[in-house]
Amino acid sequence: MRKIGWVIGAVAVVAVGAYAYAFVMTGSDRGPRPQPGECARIEGRPESPTYRAASCADDLANVKVAKVVDAEAECPRGGAQYTRFTGSTTLCLIPNFVEGACYGRDEKAGLRKVDCTNAQAVKVVKVAHGAPTTCEPNRTVAYPEPSVTFCLAKNTP
Repeated sequence: MRKIGWVIGAVAVVAVGAYAYAFVMTGSDRGPRPQPGECARIEGRPESPTYRAASCADDLANVKVAKVVDAEAECPRGGAQYTRFTGSTTLCLIPNFVEGACYGRDEKAGLRKVDCTNAQAVKVVKVAHGAPTTCEPNRTVAYPEPSVTFCLAKNTP
């Protein structure tokens, strides 16, 4: 369970990029703002991370935009904690986990998709959209909006 805990912690590391991302969000010449369902990759040193839009199918896309809210609003509550990025709007981000894929700690990205032969990886056993799902005996990570549950387990290569 300790390894699964660091995966969730690694997702929180993404939050360190909030200040750098604020510059991306407030630049009027940067194109359209991110929309729910779009993915990105966040990487770099905690003091100077970078945010780049990416295809959700890209192995380097480690977060997904769950919701875009007003700067004063907060991300939904009642499940796992969202990573927040605030600029002219606030992005509520969740991990871009893919069912059957494995994830491991990465110095640059905090969390990255890895080969499932890696004994240190955590495997996404199930991704359930809609009503919350129980993942016993696996670790449950659920978000209310969009309603998605990730069932995580220690990888057994």
